[in-house]
Amino acid sequence: MGIILGENQYGKAENRVVRIYRDTPRHEIKDINVGSALRGDFAAAYTDGDQRKVLPTDTQKQTAYAYAKEKGIESIEKYALELARHFVDDFEPVSGARIEVEEYAWERAVVDGAEHDHTWVRKGQETRTADITVESKGDAQQTWVIGGLKDLVLLKSTGSEFHDFLEDEYTILEPTTDRVMATSLVAKWRFTTTDVDWEAVYPAIKQIIINRFATVQSLALQQTLYEIGKTILETYDVIAEVRLSAPNKHHFIYDLSPFGLKNNKEVFNADDRPYGLIQGTVTRDDAPDAGPAWNPQMAWLG
Repeated sequence: MGIILGENQYGKAENRVVRIYRDTPRHEIKDINVGSALRGDFAAAYTDGDQRKVLPTDTQKQTAYAYAKEKGIESIEKYALELARHFVDDFEPVSGARIEVEEYAWERAVVDGAEHDHTWVRKGQETRTADITVESKGDAQQTWVIGGLKDLVLLKSTGSEFHDFLEDEYTILEPTTDRVMATSLVAKWRFTTTDVDWEAVYPAIKQIIINRFATVQSLALQQTLYEIGKTILETYDVIAEVRLSAPNKHHFIYDLSPFGLKNNKEVFNADDRPYGLIQGTVTRDDAPDAGPAWNPQMAWLG
């Protein structure tokens, strides 16, 4: 029996980069968390401790900060593409790079009725994400781009049903045609090209998600997720597939009868755990192969 080195990668995780644009009296801010992972001819580093082909993780960190100045952060997708291509194109042992970015949004503080030029308040909604993979060099180079968001908390007080489900001796859940539906959504969408107006597409997709969540008369959270993914694909032919993950944030009607009070679906207990976790992929039947697009940096511990 022989022992060999399997799949491997290394990089610098969670570099917190804040870029302030100070070219005019009205400053702009980009606040991101970026991680890099390189794949390639690094076997000797593992088997023999030979570092001659290893680009230090500290160098990867320094590059992330330097590129925030040199290239700027017009969009997290563009910034991550430039980082990934640099690592693959400029270092011979590197055959692939994975860059994952989260963006934290800020809105301008309002002082005396006007937006302040250099003060912001952190926005408390979702976190925007981008996952970029670049493999091979020269004419053989391939690129995969995944846009997305996480922690988009949505709730509607009606317009959701759940009934006609399987039952056995352990089923105590009552069917309903009128319930609160809430979730903290993770959504990711895979592009088929890099010729995209990233800053226009992201808010439009977010609005699609909100619109479909609100307007679908939902017989199940699964149905809502499918309708969200379907509408995104119908709207953007440059997107091949959408992956969605939604914990069902249960809201149970609280029993007020001990106090002589009638609760007509007005007071709820928001129960955060355990929770149903609904996940699904909506894809085109002719979608190009995903390759390594969905292989995350931390897949090894999954």
